[in-house]
Amino acid sequence: MTSHASRTLIAALQVSLDGFIQGPAGEKDWADSWASALGLIPDVDMFVLGAGMYPDYGEYWNAILANPDRVPPFQDRVPSQSEIAYARKAVQTPHVVLSTTLGKVSWPPNAQVVRNVAELRVLKGQPGKNAYVVGGATLVARLLNEGVIDELRLIVHPVVLGKGRGLFDGIDKRLTLDLLQVESTESGRIIVCYRVISNSSTRW
Repeated sequence: MTSHASRTLIAALQVSLDGFIQGPAGEKDWADSWASALGLIPDVDMFVLGAGMYPDYGEYWNAILANPDRVPPFQDRVPSQSEIAYARKAVQTPHVVLSTTLGKVSWPPNAQVVRNVAELRVLKGQPGKNAYVVGGATLVARLLNEGVIDELRLIVHPVVLGKGRGLFDGIDKRLTLDLLQVESTESGRIIVCYRVISNSSTRW
């Protein structure tokens, strides 16, 4: 497909039914594959992530790419086919890491560091396809507060965590969303897609 006049930034996140992205001790075992969110975003030509997430992210996906038949770091099983496909897609796609502390990033080879949201806005404004905002949650909240993210795509899991880190922790503005699509899956998950149509400066 041809490039758009500017990129669409899409955050795709996995969330429990009661609105948490991880348990009280950081548990993420309820999400069986962290690669599935990428499948919600067509025509990706840029990945965006934060400095807090980047080191483990790079180590994890590089290990899967190098040894797809071995158990990677931070896991207790061999990678799924979707995770292997993610690693192969990721290594070929430019990554942008928003950080004021990292000196450089080494994986994938076409990764770069930007120091502030203004630099990210410049990249967003360039002709391109969709950009996948990988996370972490702090970055997603910051970009929502700054009005940079265009769409949210949520994979809602049929699990109640009770406590943990909330999906919208760190949001300090009222967001108005337009529902684009709802889809149920055989596994019991619900995929919900929203367009961010306004980003109010009103604070609670």
